[in-house]
Amino acid sequence: MQLAAHNLAFGYHNHPVGSGVDLAVDTGDVLCLLGPNGSGKTTLFKTLLGLLPRQGGRIELDGQDLSRLSRATVARRLSYVPQAHDAVFPYAVRDMVMMGRSVHRGLFAGPTAQDRAFAEAALDELGIGALAGRDYKRLSGGQRQLVLIARALAQDTPLVVMDEPTASLDFGNQLLVLEQVELLAAKGLGVVLSTHNPDHAFRCASRVLLLKDGHMLASGTPHAALSEQALSTVYDVAVRVEQLPSGQRVCVAREA
Repeated sequence: MQLAAHNLAFGYHNHPVGSGVDLAVDTGDVLCLLGPNGSGKTTLFKTLLGLLPRQGGRIELDGQDLSRLSRATVARRLSYVPQAHDAVFPYAVRDMVMMGRSVHRGLFAGPTAQDRAFAEAALDELGIGALAGRDYKRLSGGQRQLVLIARALAQDTPLVVMDEPTASLDFGNQLLVLEQVELLAAKGLGVVLSTHNPDHAFRCASRVLLLKDGHMLASGTPHAALSEQALSTVYDVAVRVEQLPSGQRVCVAREA
């Protein structure tokens, strides 16, 4: 299964945001999208999900034109993890995760035993089974993010799109979420995620795409695309890439 975009132009009605974007993510891979605020990451994601019509180019899901697929078909192949948020109603964690199963049943059908099994398995896989009966609104930001990932797992799609899954999380919870991204890829799922932190891409991405002002600045493996020059250009600050004794690469501010 593959999600791909070819020469994609995206934006809103009478307001173009970006163009000329080419990307592809296969099952088992992690594509990390990097760029500053206002670079068009969220608009690009909404377009890839089919929530906004493309303004040019082509989006393919498993080789088929995304615009020709029903929303139900897309939802069975592609799930979405938004940034952690407050629910309007005090849903139990178990019910939040169960929502991921709605695409597999009729509009007014209640959850089946299989749906409940998928939800419980997703919670257990993320190590949050003990939270199943808790009020989602009363969880920490990191816990809520894991619940949203569990909902995507319960949806049982081969591809997952994550919009800044580590945003507003403390360091420990960021690492927890990144570990789950790595585990999803190890299970054979394809993951597309956005982040503001190049270190996250060095850790878990198989490919990266640098976006600035709606246009691709670089694309490729993390080591090839995340050069000091490219990162400095994208973020308008002097960046130095260093390699730790473990072999992990990290970004630091370059001294004047």
